[in-house]
Amino acid sequence: MKIAQIAPLAEPVPPDRYGGTERVVGLLTDELVRRGHEVTLFASGDSGTDAQLVAATPRSLRRDPAAIDPLAPHIRELGMVFDRADAFDIIHSHVDDLAFPAARLSATPTIHTLHGRLDLRAQREVFSEFRDLPLVSISDAQREPLRDLGLNWVGTIHHGLQVKDYPFAATAGRYLAFCGRISPEKRPDLAIEVAHRVGLPLKLAAKIADADREYFERDIRALLDRPGIEFLGEIDEPAKLDMLAGALALLFPIDWPEPFGLVMIEAMATGTPVVTRPFGATREVVAHGKTGFIADTVDDLAAAVRRVETLDRMACRRHVEQRFSVARMADDYVRLYGRLTDSAAA
Repeated sequence: MKIAQIAPLAEPVPPDRYGGTERVVGLLTDELVRRGHEVTLFASGDSGTDAQLVAATPRSLRRDPAAIDPLAPHIRELGMVFDRADAFDIIHSHVDDLAFPAARLSATPTIHTLHGRLDLRAQREVFSEFRDLPLVSISDAQREPLRDLGLNWVGTIHHGLQVKDYPFAATAGRYLAFCGRISPEKRPDLAIEVAHRVGLPLKLAAKIADADREYFERDIRALLDRPGIEFLGEIDEPAKLDMLAGALALLFPIDWPEPFGLVMIEAMATGTPVVTRPFGATREVVAHGKTGFIADTVDDLAAAVRRVETLDRMACRRHVEQRFSVARMADDYVRLYGRLTDSAAA
């Protein structure tokens, strides 16, 4: 099958630091190539892939100080894809709603995996205009804000990992971990408070985006002076895996409709349980009482941390192997590609 993959341009594929969507696109693309498919990846020029790479920009946008307009490079990328749409059996877009107009005008079947939140007002207006396009959610919970629109959902496909690339730690360290972004919806302040309540050190490995700089300065910076709080900033992939593998638990105390939460399965792949809150996809990802705990209040989160040592770390890894492998993810997408190409040919 000839497949085009359209990646976001903010980070290279795969990213060397932050960038969940780009990591998933890279894993899926290389797995499809391994299976013998002819895959073309449209991404930034600093990407590394087993597929044929078509560079929409020389460098990923976050690495390019001259890239002040994130929209224009994506418009160029979409032009590059759909100008040669007839060379592909199917086009797979990972740039949310940006590809909708071009996909509607193309004869080549196009699916859109939505990687972001779907609860903003402007999104309702856009999706209302494109109810016919085939959409893939990365969790069932992700669909909820648009449930009433009657959209053309063709599947929910959870993310997957190459589990063998994740070190397994049978024995936990004596610290907690927080990994992701410093932002209000990720609630690093709650992670710090929970660590304080249980008397354990906390390692925070987190990116601070420009949009969240004010929040960091106003609400978080002073909290980093508490005893046992270690702010690592944005760390590279090997350092992240070491931190996750050595943690007693990953704290994921989100306060928003998380579409998936890739770091949760990354932590569990290393054997580290997840302590999270009941928002977004967390119930679909964490097996409560087996691979972590889902709780709401600070008191309940702290109580959950005190219980994580009762969990089997190997069960956490097996949970990822069985439900969140890259092989399972690719199987799901290949079946979906076949359904759409068969339908288009009928």
